[in-house]
Amino acid sequence: MKLTVVGGGSTYTPELVDGFARLRDTLPVTELVLVDPAKDRLELVGGLAERIFAKQGHPGRVVTTTDIDAGIEGADAVLLQLRVGGQAARQEDETWPLECGCVGQETTGAGGLAKALRTVPVVLDIAERVRRTNPNAWIIDFTNPVGIVTRALLSHGHKAVGLCNVAIGFQRRFAKLLGVTPGEVQLDHVGLNHLTWERAVRVNGEDMLPKLLEGHVAELAADLKLPPELLLQLGVVPSYYLRYFYQHDEVVQELLTKPSRAAEVAALETQLLEMYADPQLDEKPALLEKRGGAYYSEAAVDLASSLLNDTGDVQVVNTLNDGTFPFLADDAVIEVPATVGADGTMPVALAPLEPLYAGLVANVTAYEDLALQAAIKGGRERVFEALLAHPLVGQISLADQLTDKLLAHNKQHLPWAR
Repeated sequence: MKLTVVGGGSTYTPELVDGFARLRDTLPVTELVLVDPAKDRLELVGGLAERIFAKQGHPGRVVTTTDIDAGIEGADAVLLQLRVGGQAARQEDETWPLECGCVGQETTGAGGLAKALRTVPVVLDIAERVRRTNPNAWIIDFTNPVGIVTRALLSHGHKAVGLCNVAIGFQRRFAKLLGVTPGEVQLDHVGLNHLTWERAVRVNGEDMLPKLLEGHVAELAADLKLPPELLLQLGVVPSYYLRYFYQHDEVVQELLTKPSRAAEVAALETQLLEMYADPQLDEKPALLEKRGGAYYSEAAVDLASSLLNDTGDVQVVNTLNDGTFPFLADDAVIEVPATVGADGTMPVALAPLEPLYAGLVANVTAYEDLALQAAIKGGRERVFEALLAHPLVGQISLADQLTDKLLAHNKQHLPWAR
């Protein structure tokens, strides 16, 4: 089995490699190809990947290349974890929106739109290469904003599934609090990528969420940086990203008084790459936990295994709505539990989405529609309309200012904006 990771020079990659090594019975990889245009980083990450495989006795071969076409040829699955513009672009995404009093964040708001505009054309080009070179390969997208990128892939007819680590993170956390194994926990995880709520936490068919909220609401709320009273009132556990919507102004003030997450990650990456250069290092370093992406490797292994081995099990993925939420178009991309097999993904039957959540989901889906059109077709008017539709913007003057700033900061990545 050949797997290709586009963006293989990422400091995330050793987490993924460690998962492939530990879970080789689930996903027997014979060849792992890491593709990245940054040759210097690729060599460091690739060397560590080889040492991780060797230490854990994995028989698979690790190959590194800067040639996308060579890397994807013959692959059974292609994982996308790329960042167009690198951490420098992320730093801008997280700062210039603050100048307008808006959240600066890489997956939502104006910064998230900027990332989508840079990313979608590149991902679609890669996907077309996969289709030409190896049309039977599955594309697993971990590239943010996952919902928009996955919708771009599916709308162009690619064999693609979107993946996020939020759900598996909750599953692991809840399992630990309940004293059960992660496999015993099933989530009623509903919404869009980075806009989700846990409505139930089932163990052997019994919903344990009321027990979790009763005994652990303070620590859960602290992790999410949300008021515990909110979790108790709603009876759900929102994702961390809901604070950008529920406490927007507070978050803006917070972001104005501390270094950006991009700056923190850039510093971590410098340290990590120095570690990766050590020929004695043969395991993922503990520092990698601070980089983000917890449990990404396990989620990716599970998803790839289910797609390639036709297991028919249920996992939380980004997939077509296909009637799951009647108030959305069938071709909208939602993040919910779905049955996964060789034919792709199919959302499981879910209870109707409550109005409090449905309203926000509908609003953000409308924004994502417009964002995708802007990413594919370009044009200042499309960017403006996407921002005007976004619930974190929604005002003419703000949308106008943010459009100008977005285009000014991204001209090198947007040919139509030059």
